[in-house]
Amino acid sequence: MGTGQLDGLRALVTGGASGIGLAAAALMREQGAQVALLDVAASGPDGYVYARADVTDDEAVRNAVASAVERLGGLDILVNNAGIGAQGRIEDNDDAEWQHVFDVNVFGIVRVTRAALPALRSSPSAAIVNTASIAATAGLPQRALYSDTKGAVLSLTLAMAADLIRDGIRVNAVNPGTADTPWIGRLLDRADDPAAERAALEARQPHGRLVSADEVAAAIAFLASPASGSTAGAALAVDGGMAGLRLRPRT
Repeated sequence: MGTGQLDGLRALVTGGASGIGLAAAALMREQGAQVALLDVAASGPDGYVYARADVTDDEAVRNAVASAVERLGGLDILVNNAGIGAQGRIEDNDDAEWQHVFDVNVFGIVRVTRAALPALRSSPSAAIVNTASIAATAGLPQRALYSDTKGAVLSLTLAMAADLIRDGIRVNAVNPGTADTPWIGRLLDRADDPAAERAALEARQPHGRLVSADEVAAAIAFLASPASGSTAGAALAVDGGMAGLRLRPRT
């Protein structure tokens, strides 16, 4: 018998083919969970149950979740991590882009959770973890659309937690700071001066560097674990102190 804190539990991670999602999946598997990944990519990493779906397609989501649950033999943990980024001030994105980013980042959580709830309600130790962002709690420049969606994720987390706790399902969120993920890599590649842009992103976090995907994964695994059985409706910041610390400039 294993000794991991997630031994015997079954988890589904959306956006699980790369970045924070894959890091969370790998850590939960190390801690004893069986893990399925749901992603839009054509194929997933080796060693995981994989279900392909675009979270904007309700029928595809329902089919993918049903397939994952059947192959896992049930479901105890749902990590709603799938999401996309967006740049710009409020006037810089048209209606179609606003609708698309909300469709992925917010309505995607609704679709996946809705499909997973019957299986989660059958679990004696059910947990949902949503990936929000520092953008939900701090005003960041050039992130109006993205921040709006992540603020919605944070509010949705609280509402879900209130609705589901008496069903035995705990709901929490992680609020990562700027994380060293493929999306940030692409953003830096498009910058006029990638090195200067990376330095600026690192400097705005009090600990002076980007957050690693593994650090966010550790927070996700904790919130998903029965060890956090009295934690519900919480948003765990993994941001190097960005949300709450106000340091003096270096002299």
